[in-house]
Amino acid sequence: MPLAQNPLSVEVEVPREDVALITVDGYLDVDTATEFQAHLANQLHHGRRHFLLDLSSVPFMDSSGMNIILRVYQETRRTAGSVHVISPTPAVRRVLDLTGVSITVPISESVEEALARADDMPDTPEEPGVQSA
Repeated sequence: MPLAQNPLSVEVEVPREDVALITVDGYLDVDTATEFQAHLANQLHHGRRHFLLDLSSVPFMDSSGMNIILRVYQETRRTAGSVHVISPTPAVRRVLDLTGVSITVPISESVEEALARADDMPDTPEEPGVQSA
């Protein structure tokens, strides 16, 4: 079996008990999305509510990666959590902007900015079917 053409590297740090900083390096596409999703699911399982996704080393992301970001966003909203994208490359930022994901999922320029935004989140979970103002 040949090695993947565009391997993905995912590093997870836990700056606080409820926060996972996930640094992604490589192509986030249909071939690598499962690995990315497994890391996020593991952090959800361990009680992380806030996800800081550093995409500064992702040269390409397709709808597979975008859908995983949206799924973890939906999961975190149930626990009064949040998802923040940090420093996406121009190609990834374009995908997030064109699809409207950047309207829903905040984009930060640094880990510190994303952490501050996570701290500003309300502590009450969203009720299903109710949109926050």
